[in-house]
Amino acid sequence: MVPDSAAPARIALARLPTPLEPSPRLGAQLGLELLYKRDDLTGLELSGNKARKLEFLLAEALAQGADTVVTLGGVQSNHCRATAFAAARLGLRCELLLRVPDPSKPPPLEANALLDRVAGADVRWLSPREYQRRDELVDELAHGLQVAGRRPYVIPVGGSNPLGCWGYALAVEELRAQLPPSWEGKPVTIAVACGSGGTAAGVALGIRRLGWKEARAVAFAVCDDAAYFRQVIAGLASEASRRWPGLPPLEGTELEVDDRFVGPGYAQATPEGLALIRRVARADGLLLDPVYTGKAFQGLVARAGELGPRVVFIHTGGSFGLLPFGARLLDEGSGPPQGARL
Repeated sequence: MVPDSAAPARIALARLPTPLEPSPRLGAQLGLELLYKRDDLTGLELSGNKARKLEFLLAEALAQGADTVVTLGGVQSNHCRATAFAAARLGLRCELLLRVPDPSKPPPLEANALLDRVAGADVRWLSPREYQRRDELVDELAHGLQVAGRRPYVIPVGGSNPLGCWGYALAVEELRAQLPPSWEGKPVTIAVACGSGGTAAGVALGIRRLGWKEARAVAFAVCDDAAYFRQVIAGLASEASRRWPGLPPLEGTELEVDDRFVGPGYAQATPEGLALIRRVARADGLLLDPVYTGKAFQGLVARAGELGPRVVFIHTGGSFGLLPFGARLLDEGSGPPQGARL
Protein backbone atom coordinates (compact mmCIF):
# COMPACT_ATOMS: atom_id res chain seq x y z
CA MET A 1 0.00 0.00 0.00
CA VAL A 2 1.16 3.54 -0.77
CA PRO A 3 1.48 5.22 2.66
CA ASP A 4 -0.49 8.37 3.45
CA SER A 5 2.82 10.20 3.72
CA ALA A 6 3.18 9.80 -0.06
CA ALA A 7 -0.12 11.63 -0.65
CA PRO A 8 -0.15 15.29 -1.72
CA ALA A 9 -0.78 18.08 0.78
CA ARG A 10 -4.36 18.60 1.92
CA ILE A 11 -6.31 21.00 4.08
CA ALA A 12 -9.16 20.05 6.39
CA LEU A 13 -12.53 20.90 4.85
CA ALA A 14 -14.65 17.75 5.19
CA ARG A 15 -15.95 16.32 8.45
CA LEU A 16 -14.18 12.98 8.44
CA PRO A 17 -14.52 10.10 8.87
CA THR A 18 -18.07 9.97 7.59
CA PRO A 19 -20.31 7.28 9.12
CA LEU A 20 -20.83 3.85 7.64
CA GLU A 21 -24.40 2.82 8.43
CA PRO A 22 -26.44 -0.33 7.76
CA SER A 23 -29.62 -0.07 5.71
CA PRO A 24 -32.53 -0.40 8.18
CA ARG A 25 -34.88 -2.19 5.76
CA LEU A 26 -34.13 -1.88 2.04
CA GLY A 27 -31.06 -4.08 2.12
CA ALA A 28 -33.08 -6.98 3.49
CA GLN A 29 -35.78 -6.39 0.86
CA LEU A 30 -33.15 -6.58 -1.83
CA GLY A 31 -31.46 -9.64 -0.36
CA LEU A 32 -28.29 -7.70 0.44
CA GLU A 33 -26.10 -6.74 3.33
CA LEU A 34 -26.26 -3.07 2.39
CA LEU A 35 -24.19 -0.34 4.02
CA TYR A 36 -24.36 3.39 3.34
CA LYS A 37 -21.09 5.37 3.35
CA ARG A 38 -22.54 8.73 4.36
CA ASP A 39 -20.44 11.18 2.41
CA ASP A 40 -23.51 13.39 2.26
CA LEU A 41 -22.42 14.21 5.84
CA THR A 42 -19.05 15.74 4.99
CA GLY A 43 -20.66 19.04 5.97
CA LEU A 44 -23.65 21.23 5.09
CA GLU A 45 -22.39 23.96 2.81
CA LEU A 46 -19.49 21.69 1.79
CA SER A 47 -21.61 18.56 1.66
CA GLY A 48 -20.97 15.55 -0.52
CA ASN A 49 -18.05 13.99 -2.31
CA LYS A 50 -16.73 17.34 -3.56
CA ALA A 51 -15.36 18.24 -0.13
CA ARG A 52 -12.84 15.37 -0.20
CA LYS A 53 -11.49 16.51 -3.59
CA LEU A 54 -11.36 20.16 -2.59
CA GLU A 55 -9.13 19.35 0.38
CA PHE A 56 -6.34 18.55 -2.09
CA LEU A 57 -7.20 21.03 -4.83
CA LEU A 58 -7.44 24.06 -2.57
CA ALA A 59 -4.31 23.06 -0.67
CA GLU A 60 -2.49 23.37 -3.99
CA ALA A 61 -4.26 26.66 -4.73
CA LEU A 62 -3.07 28.14 -1.44
CA ALA A 63 0.45 26.79 -1.95
CA GLN A 64 0.57 28.56 -5.31
CA GLY A 65 -0.54 31.85 -3.75
CA ALA A 66 -3.92 31.95 -5.50
CA ASP A 67 -6.45 34.56 -4.46
CA THR A 68 -9.26 33.38 -6.75
CA VAL A 69 -10.64 29.98 -7.73
CA VAL A 70 -12.33 29.42 -11.08
CA THR A 71 -14.53 26.44 -11.84
CA LEU A 72 -17.60 25.45 -13.83
CA GLY A 73 -20.53 23.08 -14.16
CA GLY A 74 -24.27 22.89 -14.63
CA VAL A 75 -26.52 25.49 -13.06
CA GLN A 76 -27.25 23.14 -10.14
CA SER A 77 -23.68 21.91 -9.78
CA ASN A 78 -22.93 20.55 -6.30
CA HIS A 79 -19.24 20.99 -7.04
CA CYS A 80 -19.64 24.70 -7.82
CA ARG A 81 -21.66 25.30 -4.65
CA ALA A 82 -19.10 23.45 -2.52
CA THR A 83 -16.24 25.35 -4.18
CA ALA A 84 -17.96 28.68 -3.53
CA PHE A 85 -18.31 27.96 0.18
CA ALA A 86 -14.82 26.49 0.49
CA ALA A 87 -13.40 29.59 -1.15
CA ALA A 88 -15.33 31.82 1.24
CA ARG A 89 -14.03 29.81 4.20
CA LEU A 90 -10.44 30.26 3.00
CA GLY A 91 -10.77 33.94 2.11
CA LEU A 92 -10.56 33.35 -1.65
CA ARG A 93 -12.71 34.86 -4.36
CA CYS A 94 -14.71 32.51 -6.56
CA GLU A 95 -15.65 32.73 -10.24
CA LEU A 96 -18.21 30.27 -11.60
CA LEU A 97 -19.22 29.47 -15.16
CA LEU A 98 -22.62 27.78 -15.11
CA ARG A 99 -24.39 26.11 -18.03
CA VAL A 100 -28.02 27.12 -18.61
CA PRO A 101 -30.36 26.59 -21.57
CA ASP A 102 -30.47 30.31 -22.43
CA PRO A 103 -28.10 32.83 -20.80
CA SER A 104 -30.36 35.69 -21.92
CA LYS A 105 -33.08 34.23 -19.69
CA PRO A 106 -31.27 32.92 -16.61
CA PRO A 107 -33.21 30.46 -14.46
CA PRO A 108 -34.57 31.52 -11.07
CA LEU A 109 -32.03 31.54 -8.30
CA GLU A 110 -32.86 28.43 -6.30
CA ALA A 111 -31.08 25.53 -4.62
CA ASN A 112 -27.36 25.38 -5.52
CA ALA A 113 -27.54 28.37 -7.88
CA LEU A 114 -28.92 30.49 -5.05
CA LEU A 115 -26.31 29.24 -2.59
CA ASP A 116 -23.49 30.08 -5.03
CA ARG A 117 -24.54 33.72 -4.84
CA VAL A 118 -25.10 33.61 -1.08
CA ALA A 119 -21.47 32.50 -0.72
CA GLY A 120 -20.36 35.51 -2.77
CA ALA A 121 -19.37 33.78 -6.00
CA ASP A 122 -19.39 35.74 -9.23
CA VAL A 123 -21.53 33.80 -11.70
CA ARG A 124 -21.37 33.86 -15.50
CA TRP A 125 -23.92 31.97 -17.57
CA LEU A 126 -22.91 29.76 -20.48
CA SER A 127 -25.14 28.36 -23.20
CA PRO A 128 -24.86 24.66 -24.06
CA ARG A 129 -22.94 25.62 -27.22
CA GLU A 130 -20.52 27.80 -25.26
CA TYR A 131 -20.08 25.00 -22.74
CA GLN A 132 -18.73 22.78 -25.50
CA ARG A 133 -15.69 25.07 -25.66
CA ARG A 134 -15.51 25.50 -21.90
CA ASP A 135 -11.75 24.95 -21.66
CA GLU A 136 -11.17 27.89 -23.99
CA LEU A 137 -13.57 30.12 -22.04
CA VAL A 138 -12.02 29.17 -18.71
CA ASP A 139 -8.57 30.02 -20.07
CA GLU A 140 -9.87 33.37 -21.28
CA LEU A 141 -11.38 34.13 -17.88
CA ALA A 142 -8.22 33.10 -16.04
CA HIS A 143 -6.09 35.25 -18.36
CA GLY A 144 -8.38 38.23 -17.80
CA LEU A 145 -8.05 37.80 -14.06
CA GLN A 146 -4.28 37.68 -14.34
CA VAL A 147 -4.27 40.88 -16.40
CA ALA A 148 -6.35 42.48 -13.66
CA GLY A 149 -3.68 41.54 -11.11
CA ARG A 150 -5.39 38.54 -9.57
CA ARG A 151 -3.93 35.06 -9.11
CA PRO A 152 -6.47 32.49 -10.33
CA TYR A 153 -6.43 28.76 -9.73
CA VAL A 154 -8.58 26.72 -12.12
CA ILE A 155 -10.46 23.64 -10.91
CA PRO A 156 -11.94 21.34 -13.58
CA VAL A 157 -15.55 20.18 -13.74
CA GLY A 158 -16.37 18.18 -10.62
CA GLY A 159 -12.85 18.66 -9.26
CA SER A 160 -11.99 15.64 -11.38
CA ASN A 161 -8.29 15.65 -12.10
CA PRO A 162 -5.49 13.40 -10.80
CA LEU A 163 -4.99 15.55 -7.70
CA GLY A 164 -8.69 15.52 -6.86
CA CYS A 165 -8.72 11.71 -7.20
CA TRP A 166 -6.68 11.46 -3.99
CA GLY A 167 -9.81 12.37 -2.03
CA TYR A 168 -11.38 9.02 -2.81
CA ALA A 169 -8.19 7.02 -2.98
CA LEU A 170 -7.88 7.77 0.74
CA ALA A 171 -11.64 7.48 1.36
CA VAL A 172 -11.43 3.79 0.41
CA GLU A 173 -8.90 3.24 3.19
CA GLU A 174 -11.26 4.99 5.61
CA LEU A 175 -14.13 2.81 4.41
CA ARG A 176 -12.26 -0.46 4.71
CA ALA A 177 -11.33 0.27 8.31
CA GLN A 178 -15.04 0.76 9.13
CA LEU A 179 -16.35 -2.50 7.65
CA PRO A 180 -17.86 -5.07 10.02
CA PRO A 181 -15.43 -7.83 11.06
CA SER A 182 -17.78 -10.36 9.43
CA TRP A 183 -16.95 -8.82 6.03
CA GLU A 184 -13.21 -9.39 6.36
CA GLY A 185 -11.82 -11.40 3.45
CA LYS A 186 -15.19 -11.56 1.66
CA PRO A 187 -16.24 -10.01 -1.69
CA VAL A 188 -17.47 -6.43 -1.44
CA THR A 189 -19.05 -4.26 -4.13
CA ILE A 190 -18.73 -0.49 -3.81
CA ALA A 191 -21.48 1.34 -5.74
CA VAL A 192 -21.13 5.03 -6.61
CA ALA A 193 -22.58 7.63 -8.96
CA CYS A 194 -20.35 8.85 -11.79
CA GLY A 195 -20.80 12.37 -13.17
CA SER A 196 -17.30 13.56 -14.08
CA GLY A 197 -15.22 10.48 -13.34
CA GLY A 198 -12.99 11.71 -10.54
CA THR A 199 -14.75 10.01 -7.65
CA ALA A 200 -14.97 6.68 -9.49
CA ALA A 201 -11.32 6.90 -10.51
CA GLY A 202 -10.35 7.66 -6.92
CA VAL A 203 -12.31 4.68 -5.61
CA ALA A 204 -10.67 2.37 -8.15
CA LEU A 205 -7.22 3.74 -7.31
CA GLY A 206 -7.98 3.34 -3.62
CA ILE A 207 -8.86 -0.32 -4.07
CA ARG A 208 -5.68 -0.86 -6.07
CA ARG A 209 -3.58 1.11 -3.58
CA LEU A 210 -4.71 -1.13 -0.71
CA GLY A 211 -4.29 -4.33 -2.68
CA TRP A 212 -7.90 -5.05 -1.69
CA LYS A 213 -8.50 -8.05 -3.91
CA GLU A 214 -11.99 -8.82 -2.58
CA ALA A 215 -13.35 -5.37 -3.51
CA ARG A 216 -14.64 -4.06 -6.79
CA ALA A 217 -16.37 -0.79 -7.68
CA VAL A 218 -19.39 -0.26 -9.91
CA ALA A 219 -19.83 3.31 -11.11
CA PHE A 220 -23.30 4.23 -12.36
CA ALA A 221 -23.10 6.95 -14.99
CA VAL A 222 -25.49 9.89 -14.63
CA CYS A 223 -24.57 11.37 -18.00
CA ASP A 224 -22.60 10.31 -21.09
CA ASP A 225 -21.89 6.64 -21.75
CA ALA A 226 -19.70 3.91 -20.33
CA ALA A 227 -17.11 4.13 -23.12
CA TYR A 228 -16.61 7.84 -22.40
CA PHE A 229 -16.17 7.30 -18.68
CA ARG A 230 -13.83 4.36 -19.13
CA GLN A 231 -11.59 6.62 -21.20
CA VAL A 232 -11.80 9.48 -18.69
CA ILE A 233 -11.12 7.25 -15.70
CA ALA A 234 -8.23 5.48 -17.40
CA GLY A 235 -6.70 8.85 -18.23
CA LEU A 236 -7.08 10.18 -14.70
CA ALA A 237 -5.63 7.00 -13.19
CA SER A 238 -2.72 6.90 -15.63
CA GLU A 239 -1.79 10.52 -14.97
CA ALA A 240 -2.10 10.01 -11.21
CA SER A 241 0.27 7.03 -11.37
CA ARG A 242 2.70 9.08 -13.44
CA ARG A 243 2.68 12.02 -11.01
CA TRP A 244 2.89 9.81 -7.91
CA PRO A 245 4.93 6.76 -9.00
CA GLY A 246 4.13 4.84 -5.83
CA LEU A 247 0.44 4.84 -6.78
CA PRO A 248 -0.13 1.58 -8.67
CA PRO A 249 -1.85 1.73 -12.07
CA LEU A 250 -5.31 0.29 -12.57
CA GLU A 251 -5.58 -3.16 -14.05
CA GLY A 252 -9.16 -2.74 -15.23
CA THR A 253 -10.70 -5.18 -12.74
CA GLU A 254 -11.19 -2.64 -9.96
CA LEU A 255 -13.99 -0.73 -11.69
CA GLU A 256 -17.03 -1.31 -13.89
CA VAL A 257 -19.04 1.53 -15.46
CA ASP A 258 -22.78 1.00 -16.02
CA ASP A 259 -24.58 3.57 -18.19
CA ARG A 260 -28.06 2.00 -18.29
CA PHE A 261 -29.62 4.34 -15.72
CA VAL A 262 -28.79 7.76 -17.15
CA GLY A 263 -32.42 8.30 -18.20
CA PRO A 264 -33.23 11.25 -20.48
CA GLY A 265 -29.93 12.96 -19.67
CA TYR A 266 -27.94 14.83 -17.06
CA ALA A 267 -30.10 16.33 -14.28
CA GLN A 268 -33.23 14.93 -15.93
CA ALA A 269 -35.28 12.62 -13.72
CA THR A 270 -37.82 9.95 -14.61
CA PRO A 271 -41.06 9.27 -12.69
CA GLU A 272 -39.59 5.90 -11.70
CA GLY A 273 -36.47 7.57 -10.36
CA LEU A 274 -38.45 10.07 -8.30
CA ALA A 275 -40.64 7.27 -6.95
CA LEU A 276 -37.53 5.42 -5.82
CA ILE A 277 -36.27 8.53 -4.02
CA ARG A 278 -39.55 8.66 -2.10
CA ARG A 279 -39.35 4.97 -1.23
CA VAL A 280 -35.76 5.21 0.03
CA ALA A 281 -36.65 8.26 2.14
CA ARG A 282 -39.66 6.55 3.68
CA ALA A 283 -38.15 3.11 4.17
CA ASP A 284 -34.58 3.93 5.25
CA GLY A 285 -34.79 7.63 6.14
CA LEU A 286 -32.13 8.39 3.53
CA LEU A 287 -32.33 11.40 1.21
CA LEU A 288 -31.14 10.80 -2.34
CA ASP A 289 -31.14 13.31 -5.21
CA PRO A 290 -32.47 13.03 -8.78
CA VAL A 291 -29.19 13.99 -10.46
CA TYR A 292 -26.61 11.63 -8.96
CA THR A 293 -27.42 9.29 -6.08
CA GLY A 294 -30.98 8.56 -7.20
CA LYS A 295 -29.77 7.23 -10.54
CA ALA A 296 -26.97 5.24 -8.94
CA PHE A 297 -29.41 3.70 -6.49
CA GLN A 298 -31.69 2.75 -9.37
CA GLY A 299 -28.76 0.79 -10.75
CA LEU A 300 -28.09 -0.84 -7.40
CA VAL A 301 -31.72 -1.94 -7.09
CA ALA A 302 -31.92 -3.25 -10.65
CA ARG A 303 -28.70 -5.22 -10.23
CA ALA A 304 -29.12 -6.33 -6.62
CA GLY A 305 -29.07 -9.98 -7.58
CA GLU A 306 -25.72 -9.75 -9.37
CA LEU A 307 -23.72 -7.28 -7.27
CA GLY A 308 -22.97 -9.88 -4.61
CA PRO A 309 -24.31 -10.22 -1.07
CA ARG A 310 -22.30 -7.33 0.43
CA VAL A 311 -22.69 -3.83 -1.05
CA VAL A 312 -21.50 -0.42 0.11
CA PHE A 313 -23.36 2.51 -1.44
CA ILE A 314 -21.28 5.69 -1.34
CA HIS A 315 -23.77 8.49 -0.78
CA THR A 316 -22.07 11.37 -2.60
CA GLY A 317 -24.54 14.02 -1.41
CA GLY A 318 -26.48 16.40 -3.62
CA SER A 319 -29.57 16.92 -1.49
CA PHE A 320 -29.94 20.56 -2.60
CA GLY A 321 -30.54 19.15 -6.08
CA LEU A 322 -33.97 17.97 -4.91
CA LEU A 323 -35.35 21.47 -4.56
CA PRO A 324 -35.90 22.36 -8.25
CA PHE A 325 -38.04 19.23 -8.71
CA GLY A 326 -40.68 20.46 -6.27
CA ALA A 327 -44.14 19.05 -6.89
CA ARG A 328 -42.82 16.38 -9.28
CA LEU A 329 -41.11 14.72 -6.36
CA LEU A 330 -44.43 14.37 -4.52
CA ASP A 331 -46.45 13.18 -7.52
CA GLU A 332 -47.64 9.93 -6.00
CA GLY A 333 -49.24 8.98 -9.30
CA SER A 334 -45.86 8.59 -11.01
CA GLY A 335 -43.57 5.61 -10.92
CA PRO A 336 -44.31 2.16 -9.53
CA PRO A 337 -47.19 1.73 -7.06
CA GLN A 338 -46.38 2.30 -3.40
CA GLY A 339 -46.53 -1.39 -2.56
CA ALA A 340 -44.28 -2.49 -5.41
CA ARG A 341 -41.01 -4.20 -4.60
CA LEU A 342 -38.02 -1.97 -5.13
